[in-house]
Formats: sequence, structure tokens, C-alpha cells
Amino acid sequence: MKHILRFIKNQPPARLIVAGFFLIILTGACFLMLPVSLRPGVHTSFLDALFTATSATCVTGLVTVDPGDTYTVFGRVILALLIQTGGLGFTSMGAGLMLATKRRVGFKSRLLLKEALNVDNFRGIVRLLKAILLTTLIFETVGALLSFPVFVRDYPPLKALGISIFHSVSSFNNAGFDILGGGQSLIPYQNDILLNLVTGGLIIFGGLGFLVILDVLKNRSFRKLTLHSKVVISTTLTLLTAGTLVFRFTEHMPWIGAFFNSVTARTAGFATYPLNDFSNAGLFVMILLMFIGASPGSTGGGIKTSTFFILMQTMRSALNKRHMGAFHRSISPENTSRAFLITQLSLCAVLIGTFLLCLLEPSFEMRQLLFEVVSAFGTVGLSTGITADLHAASKLILIFLMFIGRLGAFTIITMWIERPEQNVRYTEESITIG
Repeated sequence: MKHILRFIKNQPPARLIVAGFFLIILTGACFLMLPVSLRPGVHTSFLDALFTATSATCVTGLVTVDPGDTYTVFGRVILALLIQTGGLGFTSMGAGLMLATKRRVGFKSRLLLKEALNVDNFRGIVRLLKAILLTTLIFETVGALLSFPVFVRDYPPLKALGISIFHSVSSFNNAGFDILGGGQSLIPYQNDILLNLVTGGLIIFGGLGFLVILDVLKNRSFRKLTLHSKVVISTTLTLLTAGTLVFRFTEHMPWIGAFFNSVTARTAGFATYPLNDFSNAGLFVMILLMFIGASPGSTGGGIKTSTFFILMQTMRSALNKRHMGAFHRSISPENTSRAFLITQLSLCAVLIGTFLLCLLEPSFEMRQLLFEVVSAFGTVGLSTGITADLHAASKLILIFLMFIGRLGAFTIITMWIERPEQNVRYTEESITIG
């Protein structure tokens, strides 16, 4: 036992985080298989339970069984806990429990927190964690209170309260799960202005990232914000505006519907309109938004808004031959290289996943399979309605894509690489490009 504990303690943070997510998914799948989790007369396979647990922990929202029709109150609580753990990260949840029981957060835990929260140093890491947990509690409580008047019109008060809490947790963590039943997501509420705005607001703030939210609360002036916050906010607003305009003029929906679809495509996964009715242009834009995703340090997936911003800035810099930068600040070559590497790894994952699904699912159109793969990798959860009909091998591929989409392709690929940086450089020589 001592050897095992020593082996675990000596592992780098990235491996421990990946292993922790894996164990949480397996544990969640086992809980979802219990009879107490399933409604009377309902049976589910281990693969479906594993798929649901992965989707919840990776805050995706793709499902092979409808949560509202399949799971009891106990099963829904397990789903909510998996969503919350996946959104905040099991490291943050574990450290939060340590703080709640007044136990000291040790050096190893702080190292894991530093890696999970994607911060540069240990300074104030516990204070940052407390602020993140408090921010989450405030947003989810307000979201539940504002959602309650909507759901209480259609359900008994106690059930409406449970739905409101679950919906708020799912929205803020960009999970896209609903427990309304019938597999309709939020389509019955497509014209409800309050629920659309509350859900959209929770998704946006959850997708901005905790560091940005705390930076805004601290400085309260765009000019005083960090470069990271300025990049995230400006890119988010640009994508939301562009998505709203495209959906408004390519699909038959009002402004509120176009706005909500622009928001939910950014890794949330709630649907207020059937995606099968979307035009090819609308689905194409939704795929792009899903691939870009939310922001670093948030509850969402995708290549992230900051990565997309750097890619656009690199293109602009190459065209006008100006120095790489934004908001009167320079962007380092390391940031640029990492952005391109993340994009390339993500494209490889999407292309390989789509190719494999095309081989395994010849009865479906390629646009449906591509949409499903990008939705899984971007931890979005939107679907054209084919998830439940996929073969077992295809579901396993989507499980893997959700896993690497939540943790990041860069983390998965590099967690086994521990080579020191080489000091020797070869002589440079030019090659022809373009």
C-alpha cells in the first residue's frame, strides 16, 4: 500500500487530474446502474451508464437515454454532483471539502489546484478557490430562484424547485442536461423570455471563466482589466453577436431564439429548436461555434476563445506585417505556438473521430456525424438526434472525445512526455510556403 501511495504521490499533476476524472466517471457510472437510480421498469446497460456519466462529468450533455425518463431523484442528484464536479474540477471540489471540514490544504493539493485552475503560481491559490466556490454558489442560487417561477407553472412546487436547482447547475456548468423528460430539452420553452435570458446568462458567465469574473468584480473597468480578460470578453461578445445575426437570418426564429442558439452553441447544449430543421448554413456556423467553445478556466470546452483570438491576431499580423499584440500589449511567441498546437491537435481529434464514425455508421449523413463529433469534443451536447441510435463502438469513440475535450487534447497528449527542452539548435534554412 505504501508503494502504491508513493507511486501516486510522485506522478505529475496532469496525470493525477486525468486519473481523477477517469475514476469519477467510473464511480458515477456504477451509481447510475443501481436500482435506486433507475425509475421503476427502466433498465439500462453499463455502456449507456458510462456514456451518461462521462457526458455529465465532462459537462457535455450528449445522452443515449433521456435523464428525465430514466433516473429517479437519487439518480438525478448523482447526475447533478457529476456535473458540478466536472464543471469545477474534482481537485477544486476535493479542496473545497477540505476547507469545509477545516483541514489544511497541503502542498500537493495546491500543486494540483494550480494545474487545474491554470494559474501561474501558488500565491493566493486557496483564497482564489474560496472565491470560485462562492461565485459558483451565488450564480447557481440566483439562477435557481429566477428559474423557479417558470417551472412552477407546469410542475408541483417541490418538483419545480428540484428542476430549477438542477437546471441552474447544468446551465452554469455549461452541461446542457435537462430532467424535463421526453427528450425535448428546452423546446417547450422556446418563447419563454425569462427562462431564455436566465439560462443564457448562466451559460455566458459560466463560459467566461472564473478568473475573468473575479477580475471584472475587482476592477469594474474594462481599461483596468488584464489582457486575458479583455481578450475573453471582446471575443465572446464578437462571437455571440455574429452567431445571433447568422441564426436570425438563416433560420426561421425570432431574435431571442437566435441569441439563445448563439449562446448554447458555445459548449452549453440546450436546444430550443429542433436541429434537424436547421439549414446547412446554420449547422455549419453552429459547428464553428462549438469548435471554438468557451474560455480558459471556465466550465466549457472547445479550443477556447483566447486560442481563436490568437489565431485571428496572427493572421492579421501576417497580413499587415505588424508586431503580434492586442490592447497595447504584446503576445508572446509561446502563446502563439501553444494556440496553433492546441488547434492542430483538436482538428486531428475531430477529423479522426469523424472518419471512424463514417466507417461505423454508413446509414447517417456525414454532416450529422461531424456535428456529433464536434459536439462531443467541444463538450457541447447538441445533437441532430442520432446519439441513441449509434453502435457501441461509436459511443465509445464519443466517450473518448468527450474525455479529451474536457481535459484538453494538449493535456492528454503531453501528460506522458517529460523530456527536457533541448539546448542544441540546428542551422536555420528557409522553405517555400504557399
